Formats: sequence, structure tokens, C-alpha cells
Amino acid sequence: MVKKPAPDSARRSEKSRRAIYDAALALVAEAGYPKTTIEGIAARAGVGKQTIYRWWSSKADVLLEAFLDLGAQAAEQAAEQAGGPGGRPDDEYTIPDTGDLAADLKYVLRATVDELLDPKFEAPSRALAAEGVVNEQLGREFVAKLLEPQLQLYVRRLRAAQAAGQVSSGVDPRIALELFVSPLAQRWLQRTGPISYEYTDTLVDYALYGLAPR
Repeated sequence: MVKKPAPDSARRSEKSRRAIYDAALALVAEAGYPKTTIEGIAARAGVGKQTIYRWWSSKADVLLEAFLDLGAQAAEQAAEQAGGPGGRPDDEYTIPDTGDLAADLKYVLRATVDELLDPKFEAPSRALAAEGVVNEQLGREFVAKLLEPQLQLYVRRLRAAQAAGQVSSGVDPRIALELFVSPLAQRWLQRTGPISYEYTDTLVDYALYGLAPR
């Protein structure tokens, strides 16, 4: 009798985890955050509730981790597409430093536009952002785990530009980045207008060069 190999528990766990991520993101996009439940995620993923509670303590934890994973996948795909000379480094998702600050900021903001317009990203992102406005705990976690790490990429790039003499030494990078990041986020979340490469390129030009005649 041929002995069958023992089931690979790690592989099975990863398959279940991936199914839970997909289910959570799909449900929050379809029903919104308040109507998304652990029971619903479990049923959609084809796992037991105990499997979810073994790894996470709440639906917020599930959704935030699923969203982080979604962002990581997008970064990996972008890195593969931009690999090679002049592309984004394969080992780190960061803002490139070509020496041209405007070009680098336009590059990463164009990638952000692509992400915001991607249906698989847009629906859960919009649901979580909207719920974070009224749900203080979720809002804090959303900022700490998702937004702030991304904003720190801009801070580091602007500090490098300061060191190179391209940005005034008296500028606070954390405030300066809001000149182009915040208008994009507001326009996207409130649907006050279309978002495009042309729009984000203009934001960068306005932020770096001001409104006064040159």
C-alpha cells in the first residue's frame, strides 16, 4: 500500500487566509462595513468562524490586514513591471529618487491614481475610509496601519530633496506632502471631480512652484 503524504498544514492555512482576505474585501465592498460580519466572511470564504477568530480578534483586524495585503500585492506587481534600469527597486516599495523631485512625485502619484481607480481596490478602500470617519477606533487603525506608513515614504523623499538643496530647509515635509496628497484623497473620496495623471501632475507643479508668476 502506498502511503499518502501528510497534508501540508501551512499550505492549507495560507489558502484559508487568502480566501478570508478575498471574502472580507468583497463583502465590505458589496454591503459596507457595518453589515460585514465575521459570520458572513466565514461563509463567503468557506471556513469556520473559529478559523477566523484563531487569527484575528475582530472584523476590523481582518479587513485591515486584508487591505494591507492587497496593497502589498499591488506594490509587488508594480515593482515587477518597473524593474530594471530606472524602475522602482525590486526589494522595497518606495518613492524613486532620480534627482528630479517633481518627476519622482508625479511618478508615484500616477501610480496612486491607477490604484484608486482599480475596482478591486476602490470599493473596499472607500468603505473603510468612510467608516473610519464615524468609527474612531477603526479610523485610528486605518491611519496608523495603512495611511501613515505610505505618507512616511513622501517624508523621506522630501527630506532627501532638502538635503540636495531642492526644497527649503525650513519646510516641514509632513505638512508639505499634504499639498498634493490631501487634494487627491479629498477629490477621490468625495467625488468632487475626476482624478487623472494630468490632475496629479498639476498638483505637484502647484505645490512645488506655487501660484505666483515665475
